[in-house]
Amino acid sequence: MKKLRWAMDGSFWDLDMSTPATLDGLARPVPGDTLPLGLTRGVRLSRPKQIDFFQRFMTMPFVPSYVSNDSARGGHGFSLQRVLTLPFGEHWFATLLGQFNLQQFVSSVKENGSMQPSESSWLKTFGRHLRNKSLYALGFCSEFLITPNDTVLFSLEKHGDKKIPRKKAVLHHKFPHHNLTLEAAWPELFVDQLGSYWDVPFSMAIDLASVASNSGASYHVCVNHNAGSPKQCEGQQTRVPPNLLPGLCIKSAFSFKKNIDIWRSKVPKLRMVQPFDIFLSNPHISASGILGTVVNASLGDNILREQVEDGSLGFTGVSLRAPVVKAAILADVFASASFSAQHGNFQRLFLDLTRFYARLDFPSGVKFISGASRLAQDLYNSQLPNLETIQAICPNATVSLQQQIAGPFSFRVDSGVTLDLKNKEWPLSVNEPVFAIEYALQVLGSAKATAWYSPKQKEFMIELRFFET
Repeated sequence: MKKLRWAMDGSFWDLDMSTPATLDGLARPVPGDTLPLGLTRGVRLSRPKQIDFFQRFMTMPFVPSYVSNDSARGGHGFSLQRVLTLPFGEHWFATLLGQFNLQQFVSSVKENGSMQPSESSWLKTFGRHLRNKSLYALGFCSEFLITPNDTVLFSLEKHGDKKIPRKKAVLHHKFPHHNLTLEAAWPELFVDQLGSYWDVPFSMAIDLASVASNSGASYHVCVNHNAGSPKQCEGQQTRVPPNLLPGLCIKSAFSFKKNIDIWRSKVPKLRMVQPFDIFLSNPHISASGILGTVVNASLGDNILREQVEDGSLGFTGVSLRAPVVKAAILADVFASASFSAQHGNFQRLFLDLTRFYARLDFPSGVKFISGASRLAQDLYNSQLPNLETIQAICPNATVSLQQQIAGPFSFRVDSGVTLDLKNKEWPLSVNEPVFAIEYALQVLGSAKATAWYSPKQKEFMIELRFFET
């Protein structure tokens, strides 16, 4: 997924986004104005380890990926990846990951011809094409398990003939009820809402998040610092997202979540038959709600984003600003409501899993209350409501549908749903759908290999994901 943020991950935490544009398979989202930035909610399996797993246990000599060439995303077409594990001990995992651009290689052979008059050997011809540095990308990754709760990762990747290599250092620490992440990258890759990739020369972040629970309170604190002028990777240069400008940003959020089981099956599962995924073996109908508040303090050029407001409707938010010293504080509330339904235990070979998920997000309480009060005022005065006012109070919608095909294979589609009242012919539209085929790894309890494709982003990737619904 351009940003593999499955529906259940929630949209209030800006999680790392999966992308084949980098060797480590990750990009950070451009943070929103008020919603808290979160690097991740716990340690996820690194990309080199995923590819190593595919090679060792799933008999995949090469792992394919695709990024469209005609994009502003640093596209490189169809590529093949393979990893070499370096044996340095039980607590030190080091890898050398290589990527070969197969699509560019085929194009180079077609354009320049498979043979040259001065060359009598086909081996020399292919060797000439293989010397093209743009066909290769190489990445080194080293992970140290300092203690059972502390992991340090260093990575370095170089894409073909691009001059600036990507470097990253990450520290993960597991507290009993919290996850701490410290990350520094130069340059750091960000992706905006339009799907364009941006390189920030230097970015550093500290992220502390309470462990997610089914119900109850949780909080999230993130400190982020950007330095240098952001630059779009490729494509036509567009306006730089203000949130990527140099500066310091501190965000803190507190939320409360409540789950309600409307119905849960009490029918016993099949005996002596293990579900393909233990997390997807309980038919149910349930709902949940989240209510929270967020405070955002910024210092530096990135406070320019506070000037981007919907002045026509008067949505100014609760804020304090000091333009002289380039500082600002912004506070808001947010809410979310979701509905989930599942049929089947995912035990039988055919059509034993059907899942539906829908979520409504209200990212700005100030905007919703202002719009609702303006709408109530128009109705009270017997005036025709403004379409922009109605649009402002409409939530962001996300839907997900998953259906078992056969055995451990299932098909899944996740998409946002946008309401455009100005379009009288068809006000509802699908926003960035993502299609995926999932293969449940039954022997691991709850793990899956996911092959997904995003038509809008024109990206394809195969991932390994653990303990995710």
